[in-house]
Amino acid sequence: MVVPCFDEEHRLPASLERVTGFLGRAGRAHELILVDDGSHDRTAELIRSWEEQCPGVRGILLDAHRGKGRALAEGVGRSRGDLVLVSDADFSTPIEELAKLEAAIVDGADIAIGSRAAPGAREVDQPLHRRFMGKSFNLLVQALLLPGIWDTQCGFKLFRGAVGRELFAVLATDGFAYDVEILHRARCAGYRVEEVPVRWINSESTRVSTFRHSREMLGDLLRIRFGSQGRT
Repeated sequence: MVVPCFDEEHRLPASLERVTGFLGRAGRAHELILVDDGSHDRTAELIRSWEEQCPGVRGILLDAHRGKGRALAEGVGRSRGDLVLVSDADFSTPIEELAKLEAAIVDGADIAIGSRAAPGAREVDQPLHRRFMGKSFNLLVQALLLPGIWDTQCGFKLFRGAVGRELFAVLATDGFAYDVEILHRARCAGYRVEEVPVRWINSESTRVSTFRHSREMLGDLLRIRFGSQGRT
């Protein structure tokens, strides 16, 4: 599992307690890679502490803030598992939803993506303006790049390990629109992507700025569609 972290000193401890507890109860071999994306608070210190105390936890500390996509690329690139889960640090999609994504992989998917829009999904406490912006962005994504995928931006995705490492190795998008590029590259390469309905709970302390990041993501979307990485 790879988790990107930026200024997460307040949210990270509770998330790690829950995730390590879940993995421990499941009794399964795992690696938990925490990537500090140049945080300004005590996130790096917390990661070092967890790395020392918990077997299976590995920390990667980046020198500067590059963005969620770059942090994940660094983490996935150093992963070793047959499966690689990427998740936001707040675990808005609870770790217990992992079984649904694993079932899709067992059924033949190369990538299983959590979805807040697929039939059967449950979205809890999502503010109306964020829901509107998300749906609007996804309509553009479908029109320009990924028809048939209803939610590219849910931060809970499971990859066959070799597939994830291949795709993230050539990622050009450092920011929040990394999902679009990864899924577009996956489709171009012929990998099977399965959209899986999940439960998603809004985090009040989200790192996403609705308007600033929406503008950045729109620019990235157009670059992916019309730039060189959109054709490779």
